[in-house]
Amino acid sequence: MDKTERCILTNICLIYKDDQILVIDRKKKDWPGLTFPGGHVEKNEDFNASVIREVKEETGLTIRKPILCGIEEFKTKTEDRYLMLYYKTDKFSGKLKSSKEGEAFWINRNDLDKYKLSLDLKRIYKVMTSDDLSEIIYYDDKGKWRSKIV
Repeated sequence: MDKTERCILTNICLIYKDDQILVIDRKKKDWPGLTFPGGHVEKNEDFNASVIREVKEETGLTIRKPILCGIEEFKTKTEDRYLMLYYKTDKFSGKLKSSKEGEAFWINRNDLDKYKLSLDLKRIYKVMTSDDLSEIIYYDDKGKWRSKIV
């Protein structure tokens, strides 16, 4: 029995200062709405280096000491496993700028519900800011996609 599987690795990062959080108003059709910066881990790239690179590409900011604070997993249409690593940090430098991914801007964390959010961002944020939660798992339950937070 083969114990290996293909895995697509990605990341997302909550950047915060005081009561403000950094969001991107993502314009792509595959995941529109407010989200946090992040993207794919490149082949042979360290996870930590990948989130630093992705944040820089999408926001112009250089983050330091990103803390792994959760994960998300699901199967893709091709049956590959998709794993998203959740990071957070309040250590950054540089000048904020938008990118081809969308407009980057700060909002008050209490105003998150006032915006059109990307799929599951509210639940992702809940895991990222919780001391008791660490993972969102999506699974097929007799042809219906379900999820649980653990």
